[in-house]
Amino acid sequence: MTLTTILGAGGPISNELVKILSADATPLRLVSRNPRPAAHGTEALAADITDQQQAIRAVAGSSTVHLLIGLKYDVKVWQELWPRAMANTIEACKRTGAKLLFFDNVYMYGKVNGPMTEETPYAPVSKKGEIRARIATTLLEEVKRGRLTAMIARAADFYGPSDAGHGLPNVLVFEPIAKGARAQWLINDSAPHSLTFTPDAARGLAMLAQRDSAWNQVWHLPTYAPAPTGKEFIEMATQAFGVKSKYRILNRGMIRVGGWFNPLVGELSEMLYQNDSPYVFDSTKFARALGFAGTPYADGIRIAAASYRGAQPV
Repeated sequence: MTLTTILGAGGPISNELVKILSADATPLRLVSRNPRPAAHGTEALAADITDQQQAIRAVAGSSTVHLLIGLKYDVKVWQELWPRAMANTIEACKRTGAKLLFFDNVYMYGKVNGPMTEETPYAPVSKKGEIRARIATTLLEEVKRGRLTAMIARAADFYGPSDAGHGLPNVLVFEPIAKGARAQWLINDSAPHSLTFTPDAARGLAMLAQRDSAWNQVWHLPTYAPAPTGKEFIEMATQAFGVKSKYRILNRGMIRVGGWFNPLVGELSEMLYQNDSPYVFDSTKFARALGFAGTPYADGIRIAAASYRGAQPV
């Protein structure tokens, strides 16, 4: 039987993907530095793919590889480790003949005037964006030269149930509301901001991997349209939690000061261009090809709110 390997197991997208693939009885290998078997029949393998030999061992025998790793949100770490992780994964997949599906973000596009599509040129305006452009280009060059079968699947900023990790809507909206505090939003609550629901991202990855004609392309994962404004998103969230809509806007000065005390907040500063104006992610290509346009925001938020309350959504 064919083996699917997930590099970066244990993250929010990986966990949702494992649920889908396990339900289909897909043989799985879950790879991370400290992996745990997630379902009956899954294999757990400890490996650091920034080491080439460990990456080769992790991928050996695989037919499909999902690259879902998340590195520390630190530009110096990214500069050192992302190119190495990509190069090692490419080499490992070439050696074993595996197809490679890379889960990516939109940093390489930079500040876009209009919707982001799969054809949007790379024009990064941040150091992190420059790194993402570099590794995506590295992968696409291998495809172009016929050395590898691969695809890139991109998501917008994501939100989801309580295990969705550090998705900004989870941190700034759901978690405070669940604790009885005010929600927060970055910079501009009147600009539309697309958000990908984590179960939709995982569903999209599974659908793409199974479709032969999808390989050697770039895809935007299903993300519902139209994009809500920050105000609209928070109103849906407070309604789902059954509380009054109260929130505050975090401006650049607040974030700059916060960065003095919290390095993670400081790392957000160069990315704030994504929050001061419309951030619209277009997944029409996916919807037309695979027939799924994403979960409506009200439904996704209701599911997320229920997870924070420990209840089943109704």
